[in-house]
Amino acid sequence: MSAQPEEVLNLLKIVADESRLTLLRLLNQGEYSVGELAGHLNLGEPTVSHHLSRLRKVGLVTLRMDGNQRFYRIHESGLAHFKSLVTHLEDFPLQPESSVSDNRWIDRLGLSPEDSQVLYDHTHNGKLTHLPRKHKKLVVILIWLATLFQPDTLYTEGEVNEVIQAVYREDYVGLRRDLVDMGYLRRERGGGKYWLTPGSDHPA
Repeated sequence: MSAQPEEVLNLLKIVADESRLTLLRLLNQGEYSVGELAGHLNLGEPTVSHHLSRLRKVGLVTLRMDGNQRFYRIHESGLAHFKSLVTHLEDFPLQPESSVSDNRWIDRLGLSPEDSQVLYDHTHNGKLTHLPRKHKKLVVILIWLATLFQPDTLYTEGEVNEVIQAVYREDYVGLRRDLVDMGYLRRERGGGKYWLTPGSDHPA
């Protein structure tokens, strides 16, 4: 097959979420607005829009604009492609054994053994491999990300994205938002400039 194992893994990560699976089932029945989908899932529209963006990025749903309204439906060819990939999982070549991760950078952070274990479990050679589901573990990830920013330095939004993308490319926007919402980064009114909250570059 022409697809790479990385593509299949990415697709599986995207759909391995109860809300996204529900969205796919609904959109397979017909077209819905964001508001209608939010009502079905009992979620806020921004959250639903985020899930839809992830599904659209991998070609599983399509978007139609009608004025200010956004309508989504299943992308039939994209769904068929996904089904074909899953059906032929056994045909993909074996990957070479992963290299051993150098975790000395984690030890230098001076975190507690419990928090260090979170980074051991979610990184490989300084790159974030996946996001934890539990909020407590996500906080550890954010504490680490904060150490990647220089104190007393102003960053544009694009520069913040670049710092995060250097270690995790998949959901850098969500992580940027979390860093601000959780107080590790501060943002100028209007979102023009970002800077590290004093003390955030030193793990607690």
